[in-house]
Amino acid sequence: MLKNTLKEKLNANQPTVGPFVNSPAPSLVEGMGWLGFDFVIIDCEHGSMDYETTENMIRAAELSGITPIIRIGMNIQQHIQRYMDAGAHGVLIPLINNAADGKAVIDSVKYPPVGKRGMFGGRPTRYGLQDTAEYLKEANENTFIGLQIETLEGIENQDEIIATEGADLIFLGPGDLSTSFGYPGQPAHPKVIETIEGLTKKILAAGKHVGTITADAGQAKHWNDIGIRWHVSSTNRFINAGAGSYLSDCKAAFGS
Repeated sequence: MLKNTLKEKLNANQPTVGPFVNSPAPSLVEGMGWLGFDFVIIDCEHGSMDYETTENMIRAAELSGITPIIRIGMNIQQHIQRYMDAGAHGVLIPLINNAADGKAVIDSVKYPPVGKRGMFGGRPTRYGLQDTAEYLKEANENTFIGLQIETLEGIENQDEIIATEGADLIFLGPGDLSTSFGYPGQPAHPKVIETIEGLTKKILAAGKHVGTITADAGQAKHWNDIGIRWHVSSTNRFINAGAGSYLSDCKAAFGS
């Protein structure tokens, strides 16, 4: 299995930055790597990519040295396992509402004795060329697991979710939390910020990493100052900002 540089950086307490990629575009993933981002989250919860395209997006990430994490909408072992067998270095699973949900993710991603993942000699083992015992040990050590708290039930059961053995990170999505709290479209609402700050203290105290959406440099500094090291944006935001700025500059130059 290839080295998981994202996990190494987080364990060294280094801030990491990367985007969600919602479009079925391996070249977009590759480009994020050449730009120097630490990871990409290939978003198979909201994106339209199929398994084959996702595998090629993982290949593109490996080519440009960026860690491929897959967000998967269904917390089902045979579903998650297919993405792992395609070479994903880890997963981000949404809608974790209790300890059982968290344990199901660990079982799907990790091999026995840690989890219950079935063995397959595919891409991660160089199609069977790597020694099986060596691969299984490396995979259990290197695969990354992020659990997402985004509902009122998840907030209520926060302690048992945070305590999930084998999880590396808890992701706190301000957009989803704002909707759950009854403030849709207000990710910077004081209750959302207060909740993320309070949960971050608990998560760090439990020895896990914290991730959230980082919209700009100001947020990056604030989140980083309180201990959040997984900073997530999106390629849609990058394209809109960059293309919009270029178009505005051109129109200004034309005097229009």
